[in-house]
Amino acid sequence: MEIKLRQEKAADHYAISEAIIAAYENVGYSNHREQIMVERLRNSNAFIPELSIVAENGNKIAGHILLTRIHIYKEDHSFDALTLAPLSIRPEFQNMGIGKRLVRESHRVAKELGFEFIAVLGHANYYPKFGYELTSKYNIEIPFKITEENSMITSLTGNNFSEIIGGKIKYSNEFFE
Repeated sequence: MEIKLRQEKAADHYAISEAIIAAYENVGYSNHREQIMVERLRNSNAFIPELSIVAENGNKIAGHILLTRIHIYKEDHSFDALTLAPLSIRPEFQNMGIGKRLVRESHRVAKELGFEFIAVLGHANYYPKFGYELTSKYNIEIPFKITEENSMITSLTGNNFSEIIGGKIKYSNEFFE
């Protein structure tokens, strides 16, 4: 099986929605509206086309990852950052390393674009292998009630987070319903 990673195209939108729906169909914590969130984010100022990446197997979208712009506010400073949401792999392609490839590729592109920090609301056992640490470790607040272990952040440059310790993350309005 050959998986190719590339930036999404407009012609992919329907297939991406199908992949997202399939990926979250049996996920208990899902609201089953992730594909709608992706559509809203595509039409927002938070959207960065280079950071909507698909994994393609032949002509089939096997997976998708989206990173969008957020801001971290600390006192009178604002820092541009990203959030990773969602990461979607069709069930028949799960546990094949595609998610890992998408996360690493999105990090590479984000760093190339000059971003330093990426936050994620995700699995506590999955994201730490990519360098994610608890936001609570750095006293970074998020605008969600979520289990502490599922709110994480990483630095793409190895920064020690000193400039954003005690900051507050602000997501774009399109992230919410």
